[in-house]
Amino acid sequence: MNASTTAKPNLTGAAVLTIALALAACATTTKPGVVGVQRQQMMLVSADTVERMALVSYTRQNRDAQQAGKLVTKGPELERLKRIATRLQAQVGTFRDDAVKWNWQVSLIDAPVQNATCAPGGKITFYTGLVRQLKMTDDEIAIVMGHEIAHALREHGRERVSQAYAQNALTTTALAAAPNSAAQIEAANTVAHYLYMLPNSRQNESEADAMGLELAARAGYRPEASVAVWRKMQAQDKGRQQAQFTSTHPSHQTRITELTAMLPKVTPLYRAAATVPPAAQSSSRRSQ
Repeated sequence: MNASTTAKPNLTGAAVLTIALALAACATTTKPGVVGVQRQQMMLVSADTVERMALVSYTRQNRDAQQAGKLVTKGPELERLKRIATRLQAQVGTFRDDAVKWNWQVSLIDAPVQNATCAPGGKITFYTGLVRQLKMTDDEIAIVMGHEIAHALREHGRERVSQAYAQNALTTTALAAAPNSAAQIEAANTVAHYLYMLPNSRQNESEADAMGLELAARAGYRPEASVAVWRKMQAQDKGRQQAQFTSTHPSHQTRITELTAMLPKVTPLYRAAATVPPAAQSSSRRSQ
């Protein structure tokens, strides 16, 4: 067929630019680990931008909780979470070297909400409702926390913001605005919406399950607890609405089946961690 007679797609300049950026911005954010997560991701928004916006949201969350008398600032529940987080953080270099130097923080909010998150840059939030109502063991907390940390390591939030940028043309003016400006606050609200409110894709959830399981095993937490925690969720959610933490996630039975299949890969890591001398273990378990 003659090239001059071939129908050409009618692409606007913005569409062409978006496609070009998408092709240029495909990369994987993490090393595969033994679980083998290495999908290429489209990143159109810088990591610094998303982390900055996430920090605005995280700071506001803690401020609001403190004003409401709900931010837990001391006590055994918070120290327990920090201790578990410290052990998991010691293993993040398995997936990405720079994460070891992130400014990790742990927040606990006293509310009957069954939820947990980890914002870009390592800002972990747990709600007392999740731990208390499910009577979670340390191993189970480590599984859930590892899952949330994995989302941050893989930058799934940044990936969702990038997808929104491509689809809805989020303005670069707002994202690049001066700190504390109205435009930046609006941008932070938009980023927070994509980070926390919109569900992760099934693929993202599978990646976080796999990587979180490996993190927990490497930190010396029983990988079988991954199955136990989702069985608790499954039993609790029978006949009623799912908890917020699980409402956007795969079905419990699907998750149980997939995690069970991964146990042979990570169990040797757990056994190796269990052989660490007691002195080294106590050092790695020290809270922040």
